[in-house]
Amino acid sequence: MNGSLPRRIGAELSRAVLLVVGLWSATACGRRPDQRAFHGWDESFAQLVERLSEPGGYFDTDNLISNERSYLHVVDSLEERGVRGGAYIGVGPDQNFSYIAAIRPDVAFIVDIRRDNVLQHLMFKALFQLSRNRLEYLSLLHARPLPEQPERWNTRSIEDVVTYIDTVTALPADAPHVLGLIDSTITTFEVPLSDADRETIGRFHAAFAQQGLGLKFQSYGRRPLPHYPTFRELLLETDLSGRHASYLADESAFQFIK
Repeated sequence: MNGSLPRRIGAELSRAVLLVVGLWSATACGRRPDQRAFHGWDESFAQLVERLSEPGGYFDTDNLISNERSYLHVVDSLEERGVRGGAYIGVGPDQNFSYIAAIRPDVAFIVDIRRDNVLQHLMFKALFQLSRNRLEYLSLLHARPLPEQPERWNTRSIEDVVTYIDTVTALPADAPHVLGLIDSTITTFEVPLSDADRETIGRFHAAFAQQGLGLKFQSYGRRPLPHYPTFRELLLETDLSGRHASYLADESAFQFIK
């Protein structure tokens, strides 16, 4: 998103319809969030989502992944300016997790005009809860079997993790099994969902399972533009200094988000 990140977030927040889809604290990295930020909050996750959500707008895309190859270039500026802690507000799919991992905020909200973004982030939330490490997370997301002793992959590079997901063969029963785990986990969040909502979550997971790391941003009735990156390319993208900066490039970053 380059330097346009603050402006784009501001533009989205000016819309009348916003959907709150996530809430994370900084306890995963060993420090307690500023309790003043949570003063008076006694709502459950489900209550907070319901109270702050409104009917979503329509877009002609699922927006499952970013279409911006340079989404990590802003990380250098965040570090140079000492952006750390505080509150994070972002829009869209999982590129937010990389920004959150970089600045380690005390609280984070992801908002969007599309209700589908709520459903996708509920899927992500379930996968974080089900996964012990980033390899298991990507394996469940793409319905791929785990290797023996997956904990040994905690120190492996993102290139190694991507190569594993690219080369392992999914079994026919894997995707339905994983979707069942996702569905049962989402149920524990107590966010009211319709049958159509659950079908949408299933469609989203099927896209990751069937297309693997070759998944691209797509619109209905239009072909993806040639410059749209694949999910593989987004995971292997670097910041301007050449460092892998995705939340899945480093196990500690993943654990913070989890």
